[in-house]
Amino acid sequence: MSNVFNLLDGVLDSEEEQPGYRNRRTQVGAALGAELLGATIYETPPGEKLWPYHWELGCEEFLLVVSGTPTLRTPEGERTLEPGDLVAFPEGEAGAHQLRNDSDAPFRVLIASTKSGLYVAGYPDSNKLLIDAPAHGRRTMFRDTPELDYWDSE
Repeated sequence: MSNVFNLLDGVLDSEEEQPGYRNRRTQVGAALGAELLGATIYETPPGEKLWPYHWELGCEEFLLVVSGTPTLRTPEGERTLEPGDLVAFPEGEAGAHQLRNDSDAPFRVLIASTKSGLYVAGYPDSNKLLIDAPAHGRRTMFRDTPELDYWDSE
């Protein structure tokens, strides 16, 4: 028999305790026993954000609002999402996004993505870049300015 996870009230087994970015989450793909599919359900309390504003390479995502009313920030501006809303975030700067909880109740969102063995994320508000190659145990965060010449220090 297949495993079942309820998006509305399934147990969330991990927590992020960074002030301003607190959330609880569960990797739904793993909870279902999936090996090739990945998705995570997040629950974010009032007054918190779900990650810094960012864009990604090597990853296209979609977000499904399960409950609550998160505020979505994208390059086009901000808007309030409702339960049942589905949003896609393409690769690159055009897909930059962040969720914020401006309401007085938690929100729950399901985020699914395509991730490759090499993942890059840019953080426009703080001028950072993340390069992540999980299969190789490499994860590096650095400033994306000043830009270096290809031949620098060679």
